[in-house]
Amino acid sequence: MAASLLLSSCGAVLSGSVDTELTALKKGNYSLDPKHTSVLFKVSHLNVSQFVGRFNKAYAELDYNADDPAASRIRAAVFIASLDVNNPDFSETLKSCDWLCASQFPEARFVSVGRAQTNDNVLTFAGDLSFRGVTKPAELTVRINGATTNRLTGDYIIGFEANLAFHRSEFAMGQFAPAVGDQVRVEVFAEFIRQ
Repeated sequence: MAASLLLSSCGAVLSGSVDTELTALKKGNYSLDPKHTSVLFKVSHLNVSQFVGRFNKAYAELDYNADDPAASRIRAAVFIASLDVNNPDFSETLKSCDWLCASQFPEARFVSVGRAQTNDNVLTFAGDLSFRGVTKPAELTVRINGATTNRLTGDYIIGFEANLAFHRSEFAMGQFAPAVGDQVRVEVFAEFIRQ
């Protein structure tokens, strides 16, 4: 029982106070923490289920302006060769040029443009999505879960969830629709580290 109480109190010490107001977060430049990042994608399959995969390698940078959160800027990318659908053979099929064409287009990138929209702890960034050699306007919604200092590392971190949706047919990859859905939804669960 003593060990349980000790572990419980250690957990309380490690999880310090959390700021959730956008203007309370520290301004500065942030980079994605690869140890605390999951990038998922979902697409409809035969109109009865969602096919879910992930990208195991991504990067992002956030220039955060606490005085004017809408003036913040974000850049992000996933590395297509890091695709993982829990089936190595099918992962390789999807990386081929019949689908994602990782050899010719190794990254999918989003770069914000202009001012973001803010609503409580949500920043919605308009920007450009570049994928398979095509660039189209897109919208990235970032929900800030909170910010704190990681007491193990001393890093100031922002935890967030992000969402982006696009139509794959707009990026020269519309085959097998509608059996394979046209809309692809990307979900990110991650932390930024202040540099």
